[in-house]
Amino acid sequence: MPSAFRRALADKGAGTVVVTLLDQCLAAWPPAEWARLETQLGALPAFSKAVKALTRLLVSRATDCAIDVQGRIRLPPLLRQAAGIERDAVVVGVLNRFEVWSPVTWSTFLRESERLLDDVSLEVEWPPPPTPGGAPPSAGPGGRPVIHRRNPAASSFSA
Repeated sequence: MPSAFRRALADKGAGTVVVTLLDQCLAAWPPAEWARLETQLGALPAFSKAVKALTRLLVSRATDCAIDVQGRIRLPPLLRQAAGIERDAVVVGVLNRFEVWSPVTWSTFLRESERLLDDVSLEVEWPPPPTPGGAPPSAGPGGRPVIHRRNPAASSFSA
């Protein structure tokens, strides 16, 4: 487990993380963040087919994993198998969680994501420009906000 994440968990007195399958990896949340996620899921429309599917998939696979004295967690075999994690793994910090990836799947994700970011039609600008008077950004095709990229050459990232 990443040392910064270990320190943050220790500061909060958490001895476990909640691990579930998310996309093609295993995602691990501190218990307080998982509780916040459950609250957010509970606030969504209860009879929405997509909300029910998302909630069922996330929660049914979630398991509490203890953190040992060396800061390691034992990932359940069924979750490791579902994520394609065998002997080696890539651990990535993502905002309020960390993710555990199979090296092959992570490499594929990076390639595909970099291609997506190189797509000039995305026109991503970071950070987003301030909107005058808090007005929403202009709408593009399909009513989606238009986001502009400031530096197309700086679209790739590394792990």
